[in-house]
Amino acid sequence: MKKILILTGGGDCPGLNAVIRGVAKSARKEKWEVYGSIEAFNGVLNEPQEIIRLTSKRTAGIHVKGGTILKTTNKSSPIKFPVMQQDGSIKFIDRSDELVDKLKKLDFDAVINIGGDGSQRISKVLFDKGIPIIGVPKTIDNDLSATDMTFGFQTAVQIATDSFDKLVTTAESHHRVMIMEVMGRDAGWIALHTAIAGGAEICLIPEIPYDVNKLVKRIELRYSKGRGFVNIVIAEGARPKAGSVTASTAEKGSEHVRLGGVAYQLTKQLKDAGCKAEIRETVLGHVQRGGTPSAFDRVLASAFGVKAFELANENKFGRMVALRNNTITSVTLKEATSEPNFVKKDTYLVKAAKELGISFGD
Repeated sequence: MKKILILTGGGDCPGLNAVIRGVAKSARKEKWEVYGSIEAFNGVLNEPQEIIRLTSKRTAGIHVKGGTILKTTNKSSPIKFPVMQQDGSIKFIDRSDELVDKLKKLDFDAVINIGGDGSQRISKVLFDKGIPIIGVPKTIDNDLSATDMTFGFQTAVQIATDSFDKLVTTAESHHRVMIMEVMGRDAGWIALHTAIAGGAEICLIPEIPYDVNKLVKRIELRYSKGRGFVNIVIAEGARPKAGSVTASTAEKGSEHVRLGGVAYQLTKQLKDAGCKAEIRETVLGHVQRGGTPSAFDRVLASAFGVKAFELANENKFGRMVALRNNTITSVTLKEATSEPNFVKKDTYLVKAAKELGISFGD
């Protein structure tokens, strides 16, 4: 009997469980045994190993749940694995050969790696070393260019929009400037969609550095017409033209600095530039990553899971599932990781936002 291993890596995301269920149900239908690795590839690398059998009982009804039943991590990439040194520092080492050896001994006929850009880069390395692997794109940031959309993104946008709607009413009631910070380290898709859906006056994203003085003028214009109010959406990776991204020291074992707090930094910048309006900040943080996935994301994630097993069953490895032109298809892992999906200034949604009166501060 053939065996398939499923794992989830990187940040958690609404829809992960729907993918797991989609793969598992399809595989069991073809008489495959289905297993899951706990915390991405850690389940394989750990001693003792943490690999569980994904029975029908374990995966029943999980498509409506947020998070992942297999747990996840973004600090243990097998190609850049953190190891604590005696002096307390962290050294990153490559454990991919060790991982490959362990996977081959486990004798899985297919591995399904569900994750974002970093996870699919790992998939590419493992495939090149002989592992029969399929990637499934996951990220709330929607920053993978090989697929028209990633599951989890629509849920994150809906959560952000619902929150933004609530801030609009209090901004209007108190004549305040309300700043809402959303996720988006390098790509501003959540902020852009939320700004359009919520009717923001200002949208600040990583791809378009802003001029603080232009923002102050825009705010003053709103207030000059009477008892005004302003709602701003800002991505965590946004930065001013004369400045840098607001970040703090990375946690031990993480490759990235920790973003967050840009909403408070923006308040200081506006005040220093002469903004007289009362300002309040809201940081959504991990609220965007959790909870029940939207119907759209459940459908997309389930279809991705079914397609992933279909590729495995047909021995079409080294590929990532993708949504293109409303069709579930696949691309090579090389293509999947070749170019990130950033918001471009000339993209239609940016043009539409500007026609709607939204300022990017550029």
